[in-house]
Amino acid sequence: MIKRVLKVWPVPAVLAWALAWGVFRWALAQGAEPGVALGLATGVGVASSLWGNSWWRRTLIAAGFPLSCFLVLSGNLVDWPAWSWLLPLLLLLLVYPINAWRDAPLFPTPRQALLDLPQHAPLPAGALVMDAGCGLGHGLQALRLAYPDARLHGLEWSWPLRFACALRCPWAQVRQADIWKADWSAYDMVYLFQRPESMERAMAKAFAQLKPGAWLVSLDFEATGHQATAHFQSAGGKMVWIYRMPTKPTSGE
Repeated sequence: MIKRVLKVWPVPAVLAWALAWGVFRWALAQGAEPGVALGLATGVGVASSLWGNSWWRRTLIAAGFPLSCFLVLSGNLVDWPAWSWLLPLLLLLLVYPINAWRDAPLFPTPRQALLDLPQHAPLPAGALVMDAGCGLGHGLQALRLAYPDARLHGLEWSWPLRFACALRCPWAQVRQADIWKADWSAYDMVYLFQRPESMERAMAKAFAQLKPGAWLVSLDFEATGHQATAHFQSAGGKMVWIYRMPTKPTSGE
């Protein structure tokens, strides 16, 4: 039961930060020097970072207590209420709403990563291409270099990122939407840079909604158990995995 709860993000982060603050206050109450209490609580936070199931989550868990402690205890902030350490979390929730935390964090697509994509996945002029989870627009910019004649769309759940992406990519149609609830059926290609855990879900949605002959393209992460139509190593060293519909899902391959 406990292991199951710890897999639900951001539960492990909140628990780790609360535990670190509890240890910090306990150590001070026992008469420990502030520096000792800070070191002990930070150690607890770092140890708790093992609850994270990816490097960026482990980093966030480990850094949460010392950053919040700095905000609360430095300078004039010492008089802030105790809950003020939650402000960084509230800001993170604004950028990444909870229902998007199981998707990828803000990892930009390298600008040259998709230049060779048309050799493996040709598209006619005017093809409709969607970047699922477009973030700040790096993927859209890479897609534009690869397919200058395509009609580019971006979907992003976070409204601050959607707004920033629309400013950076005025030639694309960018809207706020949940990529898992949006209809993919109109697109000739769906591009995503998600996480390994997201790929099975992405493939299931592609099989269910993409039209025959459409493409699903994943940067860096292979859809395990599915035969890729093609793959290549991009200029930046990342692998690009290409799947054409309708490719029937296979198991054990």
